[in-house]
Amino acid sequence: MKGAKTIISKELKRVFQDKKLIFSLFILPAIMVIGIYTLIGQLTTSMTKDIDEHISNVVIQNTPAGLKDFIKACGYEDTAQISYLDTEDTVEEVKQKILDETVDLFVVFEKGFLENIASYQKVGDKIPVVELYYNTTGNYSQVAKSNFETMILTPLKTNLLGERLGNLELLNVFETRQTVIADEDKANGQFLAMMLPYLITFLLFVGAMSLGVDSFTGEKERGTMASMLLAPIKRQEIVIGKLISLSILSGISAAVYAVAMILSMPMMAKTMGGAEMNVSFHFTLKQIIMLIIIMMCMVILYVALVGLVAIIAKTSKEANTYVSPIYIVVLLAGMITMFQGGMKKQWYQFAIPVYGNSLAIQNLMTNELTFLQFGLAVGSTLFLAIILMALLTKSFNSEKVMFNA
Repeated sequence: MKGAKTIISKELKRVFQDKKLIFSLFILPAIMVIGIYTLIGQLTTSMTKDIDEHISNVVIQNTPAGLKDFIKACGYEDTAQISYLDTEDTVEEVKQKILDETVDLFVVFEKGFLENIASYQKVGDKIPVVELYYNTTGNYSQVAKSNFETMILTPLKTNLLGERLGNLELLNVFETRQTVIADEDKANGQFLAMMLPYLITFLLFVGAMSLGVDSFTGEKERGTMASMLLAPIKRQEIVIGKLISLSILSGISAAVYAVAMILSMPMMAKTMGGAEMNVSFHFTLKQIIMLIIIMMCMVILYVALVGLVAIIAKTSKEANTYVSPIYIVVLLAGMITMFQGGMKKQWYQFAIPVYGNSLAIQNLMTNELTFLQFGLAVGSTLFLAIILMALLTKSFNSEKVMFNA
């Protein structure tokens, strides 16, 4: 295996002696991930703060007697600027202003609102209506509607029911008490399990794709592959050396992404949720080892897959064309897991290469991964990788493939 060691040394030196490659593969990804997540947190905080500080513009028509004092007593005037409309001549104008987002909420009480409530005696009697006009595409409008329902309509309904019944406890048949029982580590892990499997799945492939195409097709184009084949090194050792070196480089690149995401996600969560949202992640030694094994198996599979496609292609452009559909499949396989958090997963799903690995990472984040699921994910991935490596070795032994004959 001396030849394989020579190839590994050559490939690693090619990368680690190039400062531009070191920066683009290992430093830039960490900067980008942390920067993006920090920016997302800051933008979300800014948007939330803007909505909270906005004074809603509310128009109320046919105001019932005593409602103005009730609104003042509820403190709603601190969150909204209220205009009272007693005529119907400008109703359409107000509706247009909601579309223009110069008015956030238009509240219309039915005429004779309080009289209809007081005259209600039996089933079938008229029940008055309160109409709320708001814009579902405007954040300000939605918040104004929600606040009006919570701060005005709900207490108003309670007060009116009290006047009708005299004793509101008649409506209270029983009380409920809620006690939350949850695993804090699992709850925090769910936050990470939503995005991390998807990101690891396709970022590992991106690293293997960018390095693999150049290492195989690129060397064929530059003529260095032909010189390597003429050297006193077995072709099988060349394949092994390239696969190992590319796996190491892709693994380091993916590890940089993973660590950057794990470090930046709690900061983003705290920024988005405020000081009261304290998200932290705690990993056991078993979880760390399992995650590393899953990632390395995926790297081996991706490198073998990209290597096989790249060695068959005659040019780098052709290789990238062939790899692109595979990249989309990998992307979708990882993306599906984003919508399966908390869902029951069948054992055979973990035996599906790539997709099963994403599911395994997701369960690992919430500490729900069983040894059966772990074994199926790792075993199926390695099995497919071995088949691809055998095909890659066979391609290396074909003069037609290696010299684009």
